[in-house]
Amino acid sequence: MEGTAGPPEEMDENTSSWEWPVAESRQQHAERVALLRPILYDVLYDMDMSLAQKPPEARVALQGKGLSLNVSSGGMLLLMEHQPKVNQVLRIHVPTPVSMAETPTLAEVRWMRKLPFEMFYAIYFVGLKFLL
Repeated sequence: MEGTAGPPEEMDENTSSWEWPVAESRQQHAERVALLRPILYDVLYDMDMSLAQKPPEARVALQGKGLSLNVSSGGMLLLMEHQPKVNQVLRIHVPTPVSMAETPTLAEVRWMRKLPFEMFYAIYFVGLKFLL
């Protein structure tokens, strides 16, 4: 399938509909690999506000656990119970092939979408872009 989900400003993340806009894109996407693993994360800050502008106690506002669905060289798709803001930066702990090891990395929330099942109060698909 060619194309990608539309820009975040065109997506209503609170809708419970399966109708999601798809826009043409010339952007190259790396091949994705299924990765079903629990992922620990810390919400750090918004991209529009530098870390230096935040008081030390606000630099890690929320910690949580999500479920990764797939991963590529450029990012990851998570299921989360927390509704992040687009442009928030998370420190995620990515599992490695070595048993009991994790690699922390920074990722930016590029888009999010509420899971369209009424029985789930607040579960979100969250598209992350790795920050290198």
